Amino acid sequence: MNANHHHHHVDRDEGHDHEHGGHDAHAGHDAEMFRSKFWVALILTIPVVLYAEMIQDWFGYTAPAFPGSGWMPMILASIIFIYGGGVFLQGAWHELQARQPGMMTLISLAISVAFGYSLAVELGFPGEQLYWELATLVTIMLLGHWIEMRAIGRAQGALSELAKLLPDMAERIVDGRVEEVRADQLQTGDLVLVRPGASVPADGLIREGRSSVNEAMITGESVPVSKSIDDEVIGGTVNGEGSLRVEITRTGEHSALGGIMRLVQQAQESGSRAQALADRVAGWLTYVALTAGAITLVVWLLTDEPSSFAIERMVTVLVIACPHALGLAIPLVISISTTLSARQGLLVRDRIALEQARNVDTVIFDKTGTLTRGEMGVTDTAIADGVDLDDALALIASVEGDSEHPIARAVRDYAEERGVELPELSHFESLPGRGVQAWLGEQRIAAGGPRLLESIEIEPDEKVRNAAGQWGAEGKAAIYLVVDDQVQAAFGLADVIRDESYAAIRRLKELGIRSVMITGDSQQVADSVARQLGIDEVFAQVLPEHKAGHVTELKEQGRTVAMVGDGVNDAPALVTADVGIAIGAGTDVAIESAGIILVRNDPQDVVRIIELSRAGYRKMVQNLVWATGYNAFAIPLAAGVLAPIGIVMAPAIGAVLMSASTVIVAANAQLLRRLNLDDL
Repeated sequence: MNANHHHHHVDRDEGHDHEHGGHDAHAGHDAEMFRSKFWVALILTIPVVLYAEMIQDWFGYTAPAFPGSGWMPMILASIIFIYGGGVFLQGAWHELQARQPGMMTLISLAISVAFGYSLAVELGFPGEQLYWELATLVTIMLLGHWIEMRAIGRAQGALSELAKLLPDMAERIVDGRVEEVRADQLQTGDLVLVRPGASVPADGLIREGRSSVNEAMITGESVPVSKSIDDEVIGGTVNGEGSLRVEITRTGEHSALGGIMRLVQQAQESGSRAQALADRVAGWLTYVALTAGAITLVVWLLTDEPSSFAIERMVTVLVIACPHALGLAIPLVISISTTLSARQGLLVRDRIALEQARNVDTVIFDKTGTLTRGEMGVTDTAIADGVDLDDALALIASVEGDSEHPIARAVRDYAEERGVELPELSHFESLPGRGVQAWLGEQRIAAGGPRLLESIEIEPDEKVRNAAGQWGAEGKAAIYLVVDDQVQAAFGLADVIRDESYAAIRRLKELGIRSVMITGDSQQVADSVARQLGIDEVFAQVLPEHKAGHVTELKEQGRTVAMVGDGVNDAPALVTADVGIAIGAGTDVAIESAGIILVRNDPQDVVRIIELSRAGYRKMVQNLVWATGYNAFAIPLAAGVLAPIGIVMAPAIGAVLMSASTVIVAANAQLLRRLNLDDL
């Protein structure tokens, strides 16, 4: 996917093909073109200004004369008009063909009127030549466009930046030999060598080697992830200290990075409501300018002022009316916010979803795998008198040593976390439906749930019994350790809540947003999680196919709902919500049902999306107000409303002001880059 292809869409987005004077070229090329034209025009403009009679009168000097010096302003201004102004004239032609007069039409009208008028004066029409104003106008317009192109080019750089992550060359292993090939020639099934510090050329599975890989560019996760045989690596991520042999599984469009680039592109192309608004405003302003220009001409012709003054006022009105800033106000914010979010692992598929996110007042979380880790963990412990927790843990972890059961795994992980040494047991046997047992010397060690205690008919002491009863009420599972005939300890297990979930729910509360949890789990489990996290509302025991119904129910109460789920069984609910957010999609970016995809399993990213949406919207509104407000102030001044008290705005001043407003809008959009989503 090349940048040129992408660039068409920014043009189309802006409603007219005005920004590029009909050039379907890459932004970088346009910025270069405007830059070179600007410098040429600037150099030629200096003598035109120095030799202008009006300037000489104002500053009271006489420019040195030489043979033909009288012709110089006209000759130089003509070159400026054709070489510098040609871009705008070409653009105007395209706009008029499309019957969508816009920026280019206005500029062209202004410079053509100024040029024609000056030539008429040259041939004896009474009045002042406007060559110097034409020259300064073209120069300043070129400068404005150059700055604007640079800004747009930078915002679009997102895609090429992403593309740059993939190395150009890869080292393919064929029959034990390593050969250099172009990365785009790699095919599924190829084996490649990834040296320490090199980028992974495409998605694949590690066949040999261990290393840690920095995946920040894809997931936004700054800590390198350790990888060994059979782990997946993602194209574009950077290999750490080890050498890896990787079998390629996905290339090009189908790879994670290809998917992300496709999403960023879709996002930058997907229209947005604010965009449509900007286009309408630009259309209106075009007609306002033409009308204001015509009225200005007629009114001043009816006064005692010379007709040259009337024409000059009209020229000024047409110059000032071009709200370049408007064409820039929205596209810049859009591309910067999609770039910013992509870097953070927040992938926006649909612009409207990101714009809607600022209005969200209710966020529905799917519990398992979103707020919780989706895996069992030890949450509570209770031990009988005189028993050491670590000893008990060592025994139960040893007994459960070989089992693949989630509970056994959770106990082992907990023992590992606490760093306990496991004793060697012998004679393992499973007690079907009850648990497992083994021997430590003469001692019989058994582990299991309540059924185990029933079968050997022993009661735990009061402390352990009360604790286990409490866990039952919270919907947690209990596992007991029995040594000979005494219950030494009990462990409570539940799906572990992610650390980030606490912060996410707290931040949503601060933003005045209600959190709702939806889950297929029992009411007890759901209530216990909701209580710990401080969630406002709970729907428990909901079958996957009924999730969408609950979303609709909340929408019918007049709420704006964001649904956060893992995108697989939550698809209908994600589509139904105002904003569908798929979380933990990792590299599986092809999730079609969600408007926004979060690469990481971090519920705080939901808050980041809402913050980004609000910040982006503020910028759009500021830019629209600035771009249109500038016109409301400048057009009457240019038309000469204050002329009776001696305040008249020259066209060149109008051009300076207009460029300034463009630069301010561009700078204001760039400020969005300073929004640090990590602080949230």
